Amino acid sequence: DAMTPELHQFRFSHFNEKARWALDFKGVPHVRRSYLPGPHILPITRLSGQRQVPVLRVGREIVVGSDRIIDYLETRHPAPRLYPPSEGAHRRALELQQWFDAEIGPTIRRAFFFDFLVDGDYAARAFTQGQGMALATIYRALFPVTRVIMRRDMQIDADGAARGRDRAREALDLIDRRYGRLSRRRAIQRGRPHRRGATLAHGLPARVPGRGPRAQGARTPYVARPLGGSSRRRLDQPHLRAPPRAIGGARRLACYRPIGTDSRSGPPDVPR
Repeated sequence: DAMTPELHQFRFSHFNEKARWALDFKGVPHVRRSYLPGPHILPITRLSGQRQVPVLRVGREIVVGSDRIIDYLETRHPAPRLYPPSEGAHRRALELQQWFDAEIGPTIRRAFFFDFLVDGDYAARAFTQGQGMALATIYRALFPVTRVIMRRDMQIDADGAARGRDRAREALDLIDRRYGRLSRRRAIQRGRPHRRGATLAHGLPARVPGRGPRAQGARTPYVARPLGGSSRRRLDQPHLRAPPRAIGGARRLACYRPIGTDSRSGPPDVPR
């Protein structure tokens, strides 16, 4: 069906995960078309006129970015709603999402990939989960070029990584101050994530599947903390699982999965 929504995505991305959560929550039947970082540039540019994912295509309509995809779904599929019902709460949710998407998400991503890309073989294996053996082998062989492009495009360096870790702590502190112990109930209502819950969750620490990257001397100071609590737990490697109550209790939702995986009962995924 030409009108069946297509989500063009990376499997391994928290921004893409937010779009997946919204589609799953809305119960919108769709097809996921997965790309590998680097080789995605040409087909995504042809599709949308730019090179970032996620991109949602519905017939001739092209929607770029997780925030715009949520807006589109909320308009076309209003129930169940992701926006808070009151005007004030709606406005605050949009402001918080903008802050996370523009200020927090990119800096956390920069910090994460600074360490993650050091071990190219591990990174390539993580990116090619679910791909065929031949494609995965070729991608791993060419990954040194992809890694250079990723570092350049995301402006990944040691200073940026340090700032990203600081912003991660800032985000967690803000959630604690603003929501405290009510954050789980407010951000995840009756086991259902609304827009704010998805916004908070998509940028916070999660695990990367498989064995971790080779030790590089210094440990990686990723920090995860249960929302509404003051305890901190150091994640000495970025592949370790987040604490059970991290990301606002979303782990108990069916949509809480390792980054890089799709819902087990979700729609078909068509690799590219």
